[in-house]
Amino acid sequence: MEILLFGITKNIVGASTFTVPASKKSELGIADVASLKGYLKETFPGLCNISSLAVAVNNQYASDHTSINETDEIALIPPVSGG
Repeated sequence: MEILLFGITKNIVGASTFTVPASKKSELGIADVASLKGYLKETFPGLCNISSLAVAVNNQYASDHTSINETDEIALIPPVSGG
């Protein structure tokens, strides 16, 4: 499963994309947005400092209970500030 990263999330991870191998997804029981966020925050502790991390699944904002599949396009969207 490939995850697209934007803004500060890209800086924390150090890349614009991050891949969770299918075996890891199954092994860790990553089945929904909440479990994915938990895995990512454990893997990249800097993500814990982001106050509201939105996740999009297939170009739509998703709740923590949204199921995710191997073929879904997932994006981490940090809070946006403007001036």
